Amino acid sequence: MNIATNLLRKFLGFAAVALLCMGCSNGYLASTDFNPWQVVTVPTESNLLDIAFVNDKSPHGWVVGANATLFETTDNGETWEERTLDLDQPYRFTSVSFRDREGWIVGQPSILLHTEDEGRSWSRIPLSEKLPGAPNTIEALGPQSAEMTTNIGAIYQTSDGGKTWKAMVEEAVGVVRNISRSSNGEYVAVSARGNFYSTWKPGLSAWEPHNRNSSRRVQNMGFTKDGRLWMLARGGQVQFSSPENLEEWSDAISPEFSTSWGLLDLAYRTPDEVWVTGGSGNLLLSQDGGNTWQKDRFVEDVPSNLYRIKFFGTEKGFIIGQQGTLLKYVSGVS
Repeated sequence: MNIATNLLRKFLGFAAVALLCMGCSNGYLASTDFNPWQVVTVPTESNLLDIAFVNDKSPHGWVVGANATLFETTDNGETWEERTLDLDQPYRFTSVSFRDREGWIVGQPSILLHTEDEGRSWSRIPLSEKLPGAPNTIEALGPQSAEMTTNIGAIYQTSDGGKTWKAMVEEAVGVVRNISRSSNGEYVAVSARGNFYSTWKPGLSAWEPHNRNSSRRVQNMGFTKDGRLWMLARGGQVQFSSPENLEEWSDAISPEFSTSWGLLDLAYRTPDEVWVTGGSGNLLLSQDGGNTWQKDRFVEDVPSNLYRIKFFGTEKGFIIGQQGTLLKYVSGVS
């Protein structure tokens, strides 16, 4: 009887382990069988923070970062040359944006730069000392027009090359961790501590606050190709809002919950192909809109946190990170 009991206990133990393993099938992700990312040398030790091209089809682009870092490419990002501006201190350039020949750069402490000749010359535009917060993001909208946000969620527009600015919200939202803009001018901002987020649409006079939908702090948020929200939370979780109601969220996905590194940014190359960057050179890929995931282990040896990923159309993309790290998407690799 004791032998039978022991055998039964062992069987139940093995069964429990088997069930647990089945439930943990995404504990460690399968590897991609291709790597479309090429490491590009940018001769700087400064952190890179944003990248932009004159337009999606142009080979002429700029990358900016800490310590007034400014590099220019004329060959679609294959090579980069440093450009030095006559400034009074090493500003932290946080955002760059172009609309054809006209471009803008913002940074901290408060600085705004403007070019009308694709960056051959840059002029500094004075900002009011009463500006709530420091410039955080900039979006070129058209001739002499741009939209700027600050690190406390103020939103301003100019239509005269930065001479005057119109406030788009009556009150700022508070210190933000990050802020993202959709193609139709909507914004989502994550609070500095990641304990809530706020949304804004053109025409509203104020931000709409939202509580996070779990106990995990929010790391980053943005917009999907079809106008939904995506969310990256602490502990490596990914989540998407409902197409019908941005207040409703799908179940959280942990692409690789056996690891402890965090997810930092998400971008769509196509409506179905999603890339997510993370700490310690981690890069994830979903080819079905975020339902299943693989890991690009070819870039694991890149010694950097991968801060941001941006695509300019389907054939041109870049990942930027610490100490001058830059990866370029190479189309046709499969």
